Amino acid sequence: MDRTLRADADKIVRGAIRAVLPDRAVRRALERFEPAGGKIILVAAGKAAWRMAKAAVDALGAVDGGIVITKYGHIQGPIPGLACYEAGHPVPDENGFAATEKALALVSGLTARDRVLFLLSGGGSALFEKPLIPAGELQEITDRLLAGGADIVEINTVRKRLSAVKGGRFALACAPAQVFTVALSDVLGDRPDAIASGPACADSSTCDEARAVAEKYALRLSDQARGLLDVETPKKLPNAQIHITGSVRQLCAAAAAECRALGYEPVVLTDALCYEAREAGRCLADTLRRHANSREDLAFIAGGETVVHVTGHGLGGRNQELALAAAPGIAGLSGAAVFSVGSDGTDGPTDAAGGYVDGDTMDALHAAGLDVGAALQENDAYHALQAVDGLIVTGPTGTNVNDVAVALLRAQ
Repeated sequence: MDRTLRADADKIVRGAIRAVLPDRAVRRALERFEPAGGKIILVAAGKAAWRMAKAAVDALGAVDGGIVITKYGHIQGPIPGLACYEAGHPVPDENGFAATEKALALVSGLTARDRVLFLLSGGGSALFEKPLIPAGELQEITDRLLAGGADIVEINTVRKRLSAVKGGRFALACAPAQVFTVALSDVLGDRPDAIASGPACADSSTCDEARAVAEKYALRLSDQARGLLDVETPKKLPNAQIHITGSVRQLCAAAAAECRALGYEPVVLTDALCYEAREAGRCLADTLRRHANSREDLAFIAGGETVVHVTGHGLGGRNQELALAAAPGIAGLSGAAVFSVGSDGTDGPTDAAGGYVDGDTMDALHAAGLDVGAALQENDAYHALQAVDGLIVTGPTGTNVNDVAVALLRAQ
């Protein structure tokens, strides 16, 4: 492993994530928050919920009650006036359902003078949920969509109609109180109604689109679930407003700034990456090969959210799979590295944020008796990268604005 390149990669990851932490963004958004003399109820849901809630309470001084619902391992301590709960992600579980019920109870019976401060981040689709169908069926549907490689918009289009809180229905539950939403976007294009399935946002998706997703992924639906796909979501919500405070575009810009500070000339290829993870990795490797004779140090940056079609039974995530797939393409290429991370610090059902490979990785894998093709076929990027010190581990970061992949090239 090229230790200098790996050190640069770690600095870029740390610096980029630090730049998109939600603290300042939440405080800026709250400058437009106007209490009306009634109660202020805070509800935070998503992987960044704890950090967003902490920033909001610090800025406001106090609230009249509230709840935080986030992923297991993401609570960093108590917050005055708030109850904090952890729940399942990416597949919702009973802890999430119970916490969501508590949130609905908090906003029940509010008046027009009351305000609901709703802090939303990626992961909220699974964490903030009251299903209208049996929990087991909802989990089976979610599993099927994830395994089939459905993107987040497709997944949410279906889940909105199977939920009592998604697709604007949470805002309806808060009425007549006004709902002020502050959102970190993990959705390409920053569509407000797609972030965490838009619990407090008028929904632009249609029943026809939901039925098309169900057909595309051959979902096995009960009569009850199929009937719910025909029930339209709210298209107008006069008691709700949303402010998007962070996105993958900012993450890419932050990564570019870190690269420039280390002497690389950054090139942002896209902030809407949505390819198959393996194809994205191979594409970044090809990009480095094409520029192998460059006279300056280069950094190619791609932000977004790739997908993985599950064909095996291994352990990994889309960022790890992207990195591992790049390894053959840069094998033996001096001064080249590819790494990819999730800004929330978790990649799939693992403790890693993502993965790193360089020109020496293939030799290291061969020495360990591992085959890249077999590992990818089994979706076992985690163990392959673990064997060659290629995992990037940050722990929960407190933000969630999608993923960023970087291909570094040092001039020879």
